[in-house]
Amino acid sequence: MNINDFDYELPEELIAQQPADKRDASRLLVVHRDTGETEHKHFYDILDYLKPSDCLVLNNSKVIPARLFGIKKETGAKIEFLLVKRIDGDKWETMVRPGKRIKPGDVVSFADDKLFEAEVLDFGDEGTRIVEFKYEGLFAERLDELGRIPLPPYIDRESTSEDKERYQTVYASESEEGSVAAPTAGLHFTPELLKKAEEKGVKTAYVTLHVGIGTFRPVKCENIEEHQMHFEEYHIDEETARIINETKKNGGRIVSVGTTSTRTLESAAVFNEENRLYEVRAGADSTGIFIYPGYKFKMVDSLITNFHLPKSTLLMLISALYNREDILRIYNMAVQEKYRFFSYGDAMFIE
Repeated sequence: MNINDFDYELPEELIAQQPADKRDASRLLVVHRDTGETEHKHFYDILDYLKPSDCLVLNNSKVIPARLFGIKKETGAKIEFLLVKRIDGDKWETMVRPGKRIKPGDVVSFADDKLFEAEVLDFGDEGTRIVEFKYEGLFAERLDELGRIPLPPYIDRESTSEDKERYQTVYASESEEGSVAAPTAGLHFTPELLKKAEEKGVKTAYVTLHVGIGTFRPVKCENIEEHQMHFEEYHIDEETARIINETKKNGGRIVSVGTTSTRTLESAAVFNEENRLYEVRAGADSTGIFIYPGYKFKMVDSLITNFHLPKSTLLMLISALYNREDILRIYNMAVQEKYRFFSYGDAMFIE
């Protein structure tokens, strides 16, 4: 398949620069795959489409304030870090700007009052650097104090204190810090909405996949099948696996909230010969799964998702769940109806 098969025209003014006034007041485009029909709703209407036998699967990874601004100690040059992934302890893979100024042995300081600095140890993949942090106090507290939320590059403004709260799901776990981008389909949920879903009988299950910077990296090859995904770490605990597998066994729907939850579920799927069904396996692993048209879903039945960039792997994933032609038709409709696109934008429910 050619990369241009997943292109569409998007007016720049439809790229959401700010979150909706209320999380669940964003718009919701409901897509009925069985009939091809669509409905225009608000996100709080999602309850009308969830069934008591459903299981909502959400990614509870927490976004870290991964963007740091510092000074190269030797020259005083301004340097920007974006933490990509913790390697081990205080060693991190980072993106650095301007990259040409930073080489192994350089030290960058991020604070004047007390120690918080990073020494560059080595070059990483695709222009990244491997660095080791040295600091006083607790790393998480210093990072929270000095770091900024790493908003996506298509949001044309600096992050604010509001983003620390709004570019984070309400169910993000303090013990699951590690994402450099939000699992944005979950941004629409409120505690009240989740409680109402529970009262309706809908089960909720939480998986963890730490979203890496690869989510923003474009597909560069014309033939999409040649594209290599970046690996991301995930884990599923025993209780979550039990809830999901019981739902599947009882004939309920697995409603995945976002493409990260989807990639986690599909990566952890194993076939159970005894009951002739796919199940998820509890445990920790990493995944580079690339889902595009032709893929047969093993676990996910329905998907709550935002609108994705042209030619992106995320657009390819949802085109695999429905089909490319209808997805592009629906996206063109969303453009005409002036839906808001991307991370802070509106949502779709693909039933």
